[in-house]
Amino acid sequence: MPQPFNTTLIPFDRLDLSQQSRLVNALDVAYFRAGEVIIHAGADCQSLHIIMKGSVEETSADQQEHFAHYTTDDLFDVRAQLSGHSRHQYRAVEDTLCYLLPQPIFAEFYRQNPDFAAYFDTNLATRQQLLEQAHRQPNLAEFILTRIRPDNIQPCLMLSADTDLHTATARMRQQNSDAAFVILPDSALHRFGIVTRTDLLHAVMLDGKASSTPVSQIATTPVISIEQGDYLFNAMIAMTRHRVKRVLITQGEDIAGMLDMTQVLSLFSTHSHVLALRIARAASIEELALASESQPSLVQTLFNNGIHTRFVMALIASINEQIIEKAFQLVVPADRQEQCCLLVLGSEGRGEQILKTDQDNALILADGVDWPDAHTVMTTLSDTLCQLGYPACPGKVMVSNPEWVHSVSGWQQTIRQCCDQGDENAMMTLAILADAQAVAGNRKLLEPVKQALHHQLASQELLLSTFARPAMKFSVPLTLFGQIKRSKHGPDIKRGGIFPIVHGVRTLALEYDVAETNTFSRLTALEQRKVLEPTTASNLSEALKLFIRLRLRQQLSLNDETLTAGQQHQLDLAALSRAERDVLRHSLHVVKKFKEWLSYHYQLRD
Repeated sequence: MPQPFNTTLIPFDRLDLSQQSRLVNALDVAYFRAGEVIIHAGADCQSLHIIMKGSVEETSADQQEHFAHYTTDDLFDVRAQLSGHSRHQYRAVEDTLCYLLPQPIFAEFYRQNPDFAAYFDTNLATRQQLLEQAHRQPNLAEFILTRIRPDNIQPCLMLSADTDLHTATARMRQQNSDAAFVILPDSALHRFGIVTRTDLLHAVMLDGKASSTPVSQIATTPVISIEQGDYLFNAMIAMTRHRVKRVLITQGEDIAGMLDMTQVLSLFSTHSHVLALRIARAASIEELALASESQPSLVQTLFNNGIHTRFVMALIASINEQIIEKAFQLVVPADRQEQCCLLVLGSEGRGEQILKTDQDNALILADGVDWPDAHTVMTTLSDTLCQLGYPACPGKVMVSNPEWVHSVSGWQQTIRQCCDQGDENAMMTLAILADAQAVAGNRKLLEPVKQALHHQLASQELLLSTFARPAMKFSVPLTLFGQIKRSKHGPDIKRGGIFPIVHGVRTLALEYDVAETNTFSRLTALEQRKVLEPTTASNLSEALKLFIRLRLRQQLSLNDETLTAGQQHQLDLAALSRAERDVLRHSLHVVKKFKEWLSYHYQLRD
């Protein structure tokens, strides 16, 4: 045999040691000259072919249709191993050397080993899971997949609203607890409040409260809660986002217990909560910049330890939001902060940005506000965000540009004008606004603007057709043969993969009045409303996660300057394993099929 077979390749790494030994012993090697037909359409297929070197094309019997192109480490014809005969023709494009695995042995492995069989499932989520398991570090796998259960939460002390401070202190001491949850009256805005030992101390010693004071008067609301059965990692994200050290664990309407940050960090130390506290305590731009500088290393730690891509996005989105909000608080005069609302747009607004990239932001002013210095302050804010590692937007979609600063009624008028104008530039302005997320100031100002946008576009077929068209602008990087296009710098995964999904789903969300801005949440909502088939929604979600993960891994391998900007979108195919190329190709076909569906749905014609 020319070289030892690599049994660490997916899916052969799923075989046990005895199966791998049988595999290696059963392999044969075959050589095919360029132009030679390896498998004829309709013929019995006696072996699974694993390419050592060379390339093979899959076509119809008459070679009029080209289905796929295979190269080093690729497998073919898997389908024939299960059906007994090949539907298509396989021909060597160049001199090709293949391992041959006898069909009976492949079939035996397929029947006996579920993990091995799962790889050949056409479900993209299953393949993604196998890839993530292959890259995940064992010491964190348990944490990543751990759900909140009775055995990893602690009991919590519940107090009635009329419990006095003296009794509350005594009960907390008796149960050795540093916090208690307060059951508030039915008439209260929130169900529960929380008090800590520090709250009790300050109430009595600093605020002069009598020991007979009801504990409900000093309880903090709202209490952040997480449902039992959710991921432990989501509890950490909730604590980081809301800057709290404890969350209440619920089971339906019942209280199951509580989790505190110490427990979570004892299981997993990303120091994300420490970073959040540093951001919150920053008293100057310089202090905030120092805190912000540690964000890339947090991303690197999370990614290298195999944390799920969506978890990383959620956590980093909350960190980015806190950095931008703190910058706003440090730059914008305090008396103006409730008169305006700072928005983040684009991937930041969707909660899908991991590494820092260009600023995409806007400002909403309350109607009737007279703020002569607004432009000067917003220019300072844009400059400050540059200092914090968020580069200026080449397209000037920033608060320093007066075109992205309007009152509530001004934004509503802009939306109407864009709808009346109806060209692609106007539609892209609306697309940017569709992803807007309020991060600082008076967040309620965004609601009437969002309502106007959805009202103008919901069920407007002609407008939505124009709106959807940019999703067709960039071609999917697949060749005529169904293989990933190879170019000098690699395929642009943002243009060819991420953007068509994001924009297509965004269009559907506007058509069906879906309020969520996150693409994954939009897909779930569209599936629930039966706009998309469950398989389609799942495949699009998995494809998007794969594109983001592969791009992030490549960005993290680059120099610090490029890493900070997050500007690299070309994938180096040579750096991908055969299994990753296979799933990438599958995912790009998902995008291609989705674009065809969008074209039909919105009656788009080139």
